[in-house]
Amino acid sequence: MHVTLAFALFSILSVSAPVFAQSPCVDCLKAAQEQLKQCLGNAISQEDKKSCAERHEAKAKACEKGECEIERAKNTNRPDGLPQKK
Repeated sequence: MHVTLAFALFSILSVSAPVFAQSPCVDCLKAAQEQLKQCLGNAISQEDKKSCAERHEAKAKACEKGECEIERAKNTNRPDGLPQKK
């Protein structure tokens, strides 16, 4: 159940991300997704699939705590717009 849910969630996220908006966060999440696909392709039993999902979840969380958090911090430190003329 968790394997299907995790796969569906990250499939939706990867499709909804625009291709032109590549970033370290997106790259990390895409790499995690590719690792999941490869792992599931090699999985034989349900236990193997469960293990793939757990590893994928851990990798995605590492992305969120690493590259994605850094990217969000950079985006929040940007000025909201162009400087206003006085």
